Amino acid sequence: MILAGDVGGTKCNLALFERQGARLEPVVVRRYPSLGSPDFSHIVAKFLEDARSALGHEVGPIDSAGFGVAGPVVGHRVQATNLPWGVDGDALERQLGTDKVVLLNDLEATGYSLAHLRPEELETLNAGTPAVGAAQALIAAGTGLGEAILYWDGDRYFVAGSEGGHTDFAPRTDQEIELLRFLKKSNANVSNELIISGRGFRSLHQFLDPSVKHPGLDDPAFDPAPLITQQALAGTCAVCVQAVHLWTAIYGSEAGNLALKALARNAVYVAGGIAVKVLPMLKDGTFVRAFCSKSKPLLQNLLSQIPIHVVLNEQAPLLGVAVQAEAATSG
Repeated sequence: MILAGDVGGTKCNLALFERQGARLEPVVVRRYPSLGSPDFSHIVAKFLEDARSALGHEVGPIDSAGFGVAGPVVGHRVQATNLPWGVDGDALERQLGTDKVVLLNDLEATGYSLAHLRPEELETLNAGTPAVGAAQALIAAGTGLGEAILYWDGDRYFVAGSEGGHTDFAPRTDQEIELLRFLKKSNANVSNELIISGRGFRSLHQFLDPSVKHPGLDDPAFDPAPLITQQALAGTCAVCVQAVHLWTAIYGSEAGNLALKALARNAVYVAGGIAVKVLPMLKDGTFVRAFCSKSKPLLQNLLSQIPIHVVLNEQAPLLGVAVQAEAATSG
C-alpha cells in the first residue's frame, strides 16, 4: 500500500494507491482544509482513520509514502510557502512505520505524473511539433504559482523543482504597466504569483473597475476567484470577463518565459486547479498568443512549435508522488 499526499496552501489531498496492472490507481481519496489542523501529522492521522472506515478494515502496512508540498524541499523537510507549518519526513516515517517517505515540491510531484497520464487527461492548446529528448516545462496556478523543468536523462524525464512563481512580474503592455503601478501601492515586490494565482483575480477586478462590487469582494477573508471566474464564463459581468482575459494573457506570457528559459521544445504542461475551471478561456487563443509574443521573430517561431497541454486530472500530484514512492521501495 502506498500513501500519497498533495499539500497545498488551501487544501490537502491524500490517497491510498495500489498497483493495478500497468498503472497505480487510488483506492481511497480524501480532501482536508490545510488551515484546519495544527500540523500535517493530524491530517495524516485523520486520513488513516477515514480510510479505515472506507475500506471496512484496518489500513494495511504502508510500504512507502510520498508527499508533494508547496514549498522548497531542504533535506528531509519542507516548510510550506503558504502555510504556518511544514512537513517533516522523519516524523512521518515514525508515524507511518516505514523508512521510505519521499518529499517533493508540489510541482515535482505533478511533473512525475506526466508520463503516466492518459490521453483523455490532457487538453491540447497548441499541437506544435515536439522535439524528441528536449526539455519540458510545467507551470501550475492555484493558491500559488508553481514552475518546474523536466530534463530527459536518456531513459525518462527527471523533474527539477523551482520557486519560479516568486520571480518578478514583467509587464508587456501599457495596461500591464499600469497594473504593476496599481499593485506596487500595496506590495513592495510584485511577483508573478501575486497575479497568476487564485488571489490574483480580486486584484485584477479591483484594478479594472473598483466601482463594480460583488458580495464578499471587499472581505479579505473571502475568496472571490470562483465567483469572478464563474461570472466570466457565464458572461454576466463585463469586468469579470476582462479580469479573466487579462489573467489568462499574463499566465500565457509567463508560460512562454518559462519555455524560453528551459528551452522546453518537447512540451509545456499547464496544471493546477484554476486551468481546468477556466479552460474555455484558455482555449480561446489568448493564452497561446501571449505565450508566443516575444521580442524576436525567431523566438516567436520557436515558441509556436512547442506543444502546450492542459492537465485535466486534478489528482496528478497524487499520482506523481505515488510513482516516486513506489520507486523508493525498489530503490
